[in-house]
Amino acid sequence: MLEFLGSILSIWLDTSEVKTLKSVAWQDWLDTAWIRSLTQPQKAIDPAAVAIVQNHVSAVTATGMATPSQGVWIQTDSEILAEHQGETPLSAASLTKIATTLAALETWEPEHQFETLISASGPIQDGVLQGDLVIQGETDPLFVWEEAIVLANALKQVGIQRVTGELIVTPKFVMNFETDPQMAARLLQQGMNAVLWNEAAAEQYQTLPPTTPRPQLVIEGGVRVLPLSQVAQLSATPLIRHQSVPLVDMLRAMNTYSNNFMSDVIANEIGGAATVAEVAAAQAGIPLEEIQLINGSGLGNENRISPRAVGAMLVAIQRSVALQQLNITDLFPVIGRDRGTLRGRNIAAGAALKTGTLDDVSALAGVIPTRDRGLIWFSIINVGIGDLDFLHKQQDQLLQTLVQTWGSPVVSELRLSDRPTREAAQLGAASRNQILQSQSNAVIKP
Repeated sequence: MLEFLGSILSIWLDTSEVKTLKSVAWQDWLDTAWIRSLTQPQKAIDPAAVAIVQNHVSAVTATGMATPSQGVWIQTDSEILAEHQGETPLSAASLTKIATTLAALETWEPEHQFETLISASGPIQDGVLQGDLVIQGETDPLFVWEEAIVLANALKQVGIQRVTGELIVTPKFVMNFETDPQMAARLLQQGMNAVLWNEAAAEQYQTLPPTTPRPQLVIEGGVRVLPLSQVAQLSATPLIRHQSVPLVDMLRAMNTYSNNFMSDVIANEIGGAATVAEVAAAQAGIPLEEIQLINGSGLGNENRISPRAVGAMLVAIQRSVALQQLNITDLFPVIGRDRGTLRGRNIAAGAALKTGTLDDVSALAGVIPTRDRGLIWFSIINVGIGDLDFLHKQQDQLLQTLVQTWGSPVVSELRLSDRPTREAAQLGAASRNQILQSQSNAVIKP
């Protein structure tokens, strides 16, 4: 499973399947008056929308799923058009990641990067570190094979090709979706030496630029986990500051592939599920009882969110990032641009979406552009044992009917940002390793 997750995350920036998208003029989202109008939508029931929602609920419940367990919410920027069980908390599956996304954006800036400090506890001479290599992690949830490979190459630039001592990590160091720091340290040791690579590491190396060296950093000692207080006593000299991909790109990866590990790690760093729920409810202007969480990922039926709260959180996310020249397409997968969990869905290009799936939950939420009604914010939560393909078709049909009713937008091309192609957003980007000391200028304490 870890190898699979590593593989899909390494290709999440692949644009080989990108299509030309037509949608709304997203630059209008930066108008402050428009942003203020998002805060309190008013009821303006639309008969067409009501009929579309009723048809969806009828089709789903005809299979035996309970009517009270189906939730739908449809609104424009300022008007509530239709709903079913809109204020009832339902098992939301990975729509929970919308709450985690909103809370993360309220905790850190979109460009925030988690840092990992690499230090040496002894002198460097003739390519040999005569001491320990110390890794102080800051819980970077997207530290994977590519990061380890390029970090080892940076250490070679510093002057280290062999370490006589141990590889020491602090408890918050994680790698390849492994939270056990001892195991994460072993994975790091493996990733920094091509001789030790397994098939997954070798495959991820192929995603890096073709000129990337194959590192062979040898660590002669074992691996050890030390608390920060004991690391401080080593008097180690900082060599490299490794920075993660920016938060906004990390969140897009998390949402595109619905990565449970990343979302739970981020939620725990915020303060846990209860804190995520409190922050998300406050920012969305929704009663806390409509966002009930036990984790940040959505694993477990105990994560319950109302359809209204899902829509309000999406709007709050847009309101938050719009003031920083970003929009919701920077944080969630878009039909026609991204793969991940949207693969195989039959929805009009340009919609920014989040899926959610458990054994007895199928959910979909996001924003879809229309000609007559502008942007439509929606959430659909179907709870009960049912055929997943059937539920997907019913959800897609609901959105297709909305677009058929209100028309496809006829405007300029959707202005998607160039963030996915930026070097800093690429896994294994060498530019995110800041060299602090090198063999030529370091005064390293023995």
